[in-house]
Amino acid sequence: MLNTKNPLYSTTDLQELTKRYSGKLLLRQEIDMTQDEFSSAIKHQLFSETPPFKSKSFFYQCQRCGNNKKYYLGTIPCAVCQKNHYYCRKCVEMGRVMTCTPLYIWNGPEANWEMHENPCTWSGELTSVQEKASKRMVEAIQNREKVLLIWAVCGAGKTEMLFPGITEALKMGKRICLATPRADVVRELFPRFKEAFQDVSIQALYGGSPDKAGNAQLILATTHQLIRYQEAFDLMIIDEVDAFPFHMDPSLPFAANRAKKTTSTTIYLTATPRKIHRKLVEQKKIPHVFVPIRYHGFPLPVPTLTLCFSLKKQLKLNQYPTPFLKWYQKRKNPSRQLLIFVSTIDLAQNLKKSHDFQLKVESVHAEDPEREEKVQLFRKKKIDILLTTTILERGVTFPSVDVAVIDASHDVFDEAALVQIAGRAGRNSNDPTGEVVFFHDGKTNAMVQAIRSIQKMNKRGEALK
Repeated sequence: MLNTKNPLYSTTDLQELTKRYSGKLLLRQEIDMTQDEFSSAIKHQLFSETPPFKSKSFFYQCQRCGNNKKYYLGTIPCAVCQKNHYYCRKCVEMGRVMTCTPLYIWNGPEANWEMHENPCTWSGELTSVQEKASKRMVEAIQNREKVLLIWAVCGAGKTEMLFPGITEALKMGKRICLATPRADVVRELFPRFKEAFQDVSIQALYGGSPDKAGNAQLILATTHQLIRYQEAFDLMIIDEVDAFPFHMDPSLPFAANRAKKTTSTTIYLTATPRKIHRKLVEQKKIPHVFVPIRYHGFPLPVPTLTLCFSLKKQLKLNQYPTPFLKWYQKRKNPSRQLLIFVSTIDLAQNLKKSHDFQLKVESVHAEDPEREEKVQLFRKKKIDILLTTTILERGVTFPSVDVAVIDASHDVFDEAALVQIAGRAGRNSNDPTGEVVFFHDGKTNAMVQAIRSIQKMNKRGEALK
């Protein structure tokens, strides 16, 4: 604990440091102090060291990301002690963790977060179905339940459903993190939360984000950013818990679990739960609430399937499949923008140049440096047709689009991805339909199951009307 007999900082300075570093697990270079200041902080027990690796019988485990796979361990000569050291290649993009570089944990007083009287400035209203889910979330927070799963269809208004629960947590003086696997979703949510909680300190953390401090009471972050936290949050909301890479990368659930306090509540949000969560729901082993209807009351668009006999041949020549071009010419509402999903970055870039639609056409993918700008331009209707990989399959909202998936039989389009892609259409109450077409050269189980899943959701939603 903090040595209070010889305090290093004034009360105000200490409170500021506490909010900046409490609940953090950091490398030395991530602590913004001069060496003299840091040495004094260590002397006065504001930080404690923890070894970067834990040695087990046959392997080392990285104590930051939890990696214990030998193929993720590299060796590198140390410039300080001239020895070869292990380092973790799994989380190296967040700063290199080496055998001789300890991690530091804040050991000073715990942060006292503000208890807000009326934190929510959102003036909208929830539907009866949304309200049921939000009330259940409030109950979970008040009763300090460990976990709650909210299973809500694409376009159900999950973000707005969170507001009452977050409001309750802020009234109780809790610290909150909303984590999601993808940076695009964080960028989409940040302005909405700033508008809804105007007097609350909020920060968005993702790779390349302008704000790096991570000292706000309400944090929106990619799940990758959670490897810098330890026992920091009273309420952890994990949006799109089924999304890649969260469900495929063990270090991300590891980091998310470590970032929670032992007394925390975790809310999982998903429109397309994976088998593990579906099984837990069926066996009644996880508390859950189901929202099977969109906020505007209209059903999810059911995709149609269009067979393309020469699909692979035409794509190899960087040509749009002929059935796609025929459908494009006969769309029911040609005034809608068009969102086209393809399987690879190369295909997105090449198809962009291959046809003169006499409209503004762009492509976007994970490695595109103009990705954020293009998405905003599409949202503002400055772009008519946007070719994209699966990076835009979820978490982004456009008011009036048709959706096409070219080569829907490709294995990158699993059931969850296809359901989420279909969910991009018909999200606005002024245009609640939208066409969704899967262009393929042979039906896959994923395509069939995605359509069945959407039809099942619509049936459950209809029963509530």
